[in-house]
Amino acid sequence: MSKADRGLLREASQQVVAGGSAGLIEICLMHPLDVVKTRFQIQRCATDPNSYKSLGDSFRMIFRTEGLFGFYKGILPPILAETPKRAVKFFTFEQYKKLLGYMSLSPALTFAIAGLGSGLTEAIVVNPFEVVKVGLQANRNTFAEQPSTLGYARQIIKKEGLGLRGLNKGLTATLGRHGAFNMVYFGFYHNVKNIIPVNKDPTLEFLRKFGIGFLSGTMASVINIPFDVAKSRIQGPQPVPGEIKYRTCFKTMATVYQEEGILALYKGLLPKIMRLGPGGAVMLLVYEYTYLWLQENW
Repeated sequence: MSKADRGLLREASQQVVAGGSAGLIEICLMHPLDVVKTRFQIQRCATDPNSYKSLGDSFRMIFRTEGLFGFYKGILPPILAETPKRAVKFFTFEQYKKLLGYMSLSPALTFAIAGLGSGLTEAIVVNPFEVVKVGLQANRNTFAEQPSTLGYARQIIKKEGLGLRGLNKGLTATLGRHGAFNMVYFGFYHNVKNIIPVNKDPTLEFLRKFGIGFLSGTMASVINIPFDVAKSRIQGPQPVPGEIKYRTCFKTMATVYQEEGILALYKGLLPKIMRLGPGGAVMLLVYEYTYLWLQENW
């Protein structure tokens, strides 16, 4: 192997390790809010006595009926997926960015398109894990009573197979969710970070990056949530067992809009922002600082 090849392999390894570390830390900190977000997105009628009336009500009900571990339902699939998922996210962003650099595009367009490409690639990797995660999060039994992650995955494969009606259902919605999110997330973060001057004080520089990352995660969450709602409806329990009401991304969006109004496409927005605002900042900062440390020490 040539020196150049070893250099490229080292760089790729550093990006993969840094991206995987960022994802693992973010999911461990923020998963309870993802559970709450999913519950809001799959509930259809606010008059149902089992529905959540507010963010505080959802936390109280989950804790009272399912215990503390109820907030960590479905965490194993994202933990298993986070390392490859975030590694793919950050690694492919860096590679798409490098590739687009040869096309003489403006930096703003380069960051946005590279983000879109990384999101679409990430979605393909993560979608089977999302199907399992959403199904487990929708289960309102106690943690001890619900099926195991592997057992539930086997149930899906046995009943529905591996295709677009089974372990890969909701793929189009997942592509839309991750593509839109990463396009805004990376595009906004890197463009704004290059505009606002670097601060020589390490604490203020950390806060500068955290603030930009927080805004990036928040804006991306607002823009992509209709895809997220559609994904949760397609991958979660159907209203009538045995009948598939939510099948395709845009048809699901249209159905939700017609039956429940425009605001239904933004269900779960508050817990999503509470998770991906600070969570988005955490990911970017962990990635950047870990990548820098690896470059200096590996």
